[in-house]
Amino acid sequence: MHISNIPFGVTDWSKIERIEHRGESGVAFWRTQLFGDLRVRMVEYSAGYLADHWCSKGHVLLCLEGELHTELEDGRSFILSAGMSYQVADQAEPHRSSTALGAKLFIVD
Repeated sequence: MHISNIPFGVTDWSKIERIEHRGESGVAFWRTQLFGDLRVRMVEYSAGYLADHWCSKGHVLLCLEGELHTELEDGRSFILSAGMSYQVADQAEPHRSSTALGAKLFIVD
């Protein structure tokens, strides 16, 4: 990741529009800001959320609240709780998210 041409700024996430994205089950709510080529999101997954696709985009993801289950296409799976993060490169390892209890995430990609 190379960050350039972005001046110092502060984001009040409570003032960013919350957009609904339906999963295979459950729902995700995204608050999104774009800074040059960077997309920065605060994402909330409802209890019972399961993504409706395998994602190949790279991310740095921090779990702020709840519990996130991340399944890789090769069958491996990981559970993140508050304070845990993962990182993956673009086109590296397709992954899919789910949560039984709900989760709040901070994601940069």
